Amino acid sequence: MRLVIARCSVDYAGRLTAHLPSAPRLILIKADGSVSIHADDRAYKPLNWMSPPCTLKEGADGEAGVWTVINKAGEKLIITMEEILHDSSHELGVDPGLIKDGVEAHLQELLADRIETLGEGWTLVRREYPTAIGPVDILCRDADGATVAVEIKRRGEIDGVEQLTRYLELLNRDPHLAPVKGIFAAQEIKPQARVLATDRGIDCVVLDYDALRGIEDDKLRLF
Repeated sequence: MRLVIARCSVDYAGRLTAHLPSAPRLILIKADGSVSIHADDRAYKPLNWMSPPCTLKEGADGEAGVWTVINKAGEKLIITMEEILHDSSHELGVDPGLIKDGVEAHLQELLADRIETLGEGWTLVRREYPTAIGPVDILCRDADGATVAVEIKRRGEIDGVEQLTRYLELLNRDPHLAPVKGIFAAQEIKPQARVLATDRGIDCVVLDYDALRGIEDDKLRLF
């Protein structure tokens, strides 16, 4: 991973246009090719970014202060450097990924094996579907062939909805998958998380662990 702190302005040219005026910012260049630009607020969310695959050109002679990031769709992120305050690279190695607790991991396995409990005619695409920011628990298709991303938690809280929202933002950029709907599934979903999910068009499913294991009537409640 390469970390660059610089005073810069940023222009995005693609389906829309956007401009970030000059200010000190953090630029992350990851080994997967992604480039993201951050301010010292907004928590985890970047001001702008390019998901892989993309290429970074740091300018030709006479343009050493201009970085251009281009993705496979031809969209451009143009970073005009005024002053580089820090530039370092770090080898992080292969990340082992998030280790879920036993119940959460088993819920994922059970639901993937019985994906039709979400709806008749539903089919599994893949468990742990990879994205640039981590794997989606389950990617599947509904009876109409639409793509659905499922995030599974033992206890459903606002952080889980935010996590699924980030996955949906990335997945919906892939023309082979879009449009992608979301399902937030948990044994218990907090009221605030349900309100946020509903506001973002994400369905909530309460999972019955015993029912999925075949101990009780195997029904899921879809709200």
